[in-house]
Parts: sequence; structure tokens; C-alpha cells
Amino acid sequence: MMLKDKVAVIYGAGGAIGSAVACAFAAEGASLFLTGRHLAPVEVVAKEVVSAGGSAEAAEVDALDEQAVERHLRSVVEKAGRIDISFNAVGIPNTTILGVPLVEMDVEQFSLPITTYTRSYLLTARLAARHMIPERSGVIMTVTALHSRTGIALVGGYGPAMAAKEALTRDLSAELAPHGIRVVGLRPQAMPETRTIKEAFEPRAEASGMTWEQWQEFLAGKTHARRLMTLEEMANMAVFMASDKASGMTGTIVNLTMGSLDD
Repeated sequence: MMLKDKVAVIYGAGGAIGSAVACAFAAEGASLFLTGRHLAPVEVVAKEVVSAGGSAEAAEVDALDEQAVERHLRSVVEKAGRIDISFNAVGIPNTTILGVPLVEMDVEQFSLPITTYTRSYLLTARLAARHMIPERSGVIMTVTALHSRTGIALVGGYGPAMAAKEALTRDLSAELAPHGIRVVGLRPQAMPETRTIKEAFEPRAEASGMTWEQWQEFLAGKTHARRLMTLEEMANMAVFMASDKASGMTGTIVNLTMGSLDD
């Protein structure tokens, strides 16, 4: 097992990406501490993991609340002795962000994803790092999107938010690598099982005249494989990057756009 005896904290574990990563981590032997702003969906994921023979505890934690994050991390260390992996899969609804031209968007609406994504990532990363530094070991991870590297219309501040998370990943790595801590990110394009791709489609549906199936085909047509990545494929890569087999990887974002973006 690639993550045997590893202790992993996952933020946003009730969402599609967080839950997929949780199940993949558990299948590879990790002990999970799952969190989310709302407890109910996180408990569903924890029960799924446990029923499959894994180890998982659920907790209600607002990843924008520094004190709440730190209290939870202290409880994890008290129970498990350390923190090996911190995975930030926190997201925000995009329904009020997408579909509005930048020239018509107010500053607060534009700034919302930038402040939310960067704040939650910085808080969860730096607080986890403070517990990892004494152990001189640990992996801090997050998820971005291809918006970070290419211009896309009608996405408001979502693109700048993803670019900021990738810059923060590099900066965190530069500071934490000397302490034995790796910081890496995953950059998938669009996964049909997530709500993000549907929220991106809905504001464009009427204007474009595309059906849901045509929208997926349009996005898939941009990839080399002419298909979109699955949650399982993304989660499998998360397992590898969190494992000791990826010990040479830090300060980088893994391009999972299947060729949509050239590196």
C-alpha cells in the first residue's frame, strides 16, 4: 500500500474531489481525518470509507476559520501522533461567479474566489506545516484548474484565484522544502462527475445553444485523448503524489489536462 500508516487530513472532503481523494487514500492504507464546512456530507464519506475497511473520522471545520482549523489539527495530533498529508479540496459555488462579463462584475464578486481559495489554502497549509516541521516530513497538496494558465471568458475571479494558488504552492515549497516538507498541486481540466463542469455549462447553455452532451464533447475535443479525465484518475494521481514514491516532486503543479495545456 502506497500510503500505509500515513495520517491524512482532507479539507472539503464532502465534495466530489475531496471524497474521491479520501476513498483513494484510504484504499492505499491512510488513516483519514475528513473535514468540511457542513458535517453531513463529510460523515457520508467517512462511513463509506469505514464500510470498505478503512479508517476515517469526520469533523465540521470551516477552512476559513484559523482557530477552527488549528483546534482540529491539534486533535488529530493528539489522536494519531502526527500529520503526514494535508489535502485542500475546498471549493465555493460558482453559480454567482460564472457567466458575468468582467466589465459588468463588481469588485466584491470578482474578489470572492480569490480571497476564499487563497485564504483557505494558506491557513490549512501553514497550520499543517507547523505540525510537520518538527517531524521534518509531510506533504501539502491542493487542486487547481486550467484557468490558472489560459484565458477563459466569463469566469470572473476564478482564473486569478487558481493562478494565485499555484504561485502559493511554489512559494510554500521554497520555504518548507528545507524542513523536509513537499508542497504540490494537481491541475485537472474538467471532470464530468464534478459540479464545476455543470456550473460552467449552465450560464453558457442558452447563449451557445449547446446541450450537456455537446458541452462535454467540446471540452473533450481540446484534449489529446479526446476525452475528459475521471475523478478516479485524478484521485490515483493524488495518491502517487502524496506517497514516498514522489519524493522528488515539490514546488510544482501536475498537469492533468490531458494535453489541453502544454507545459
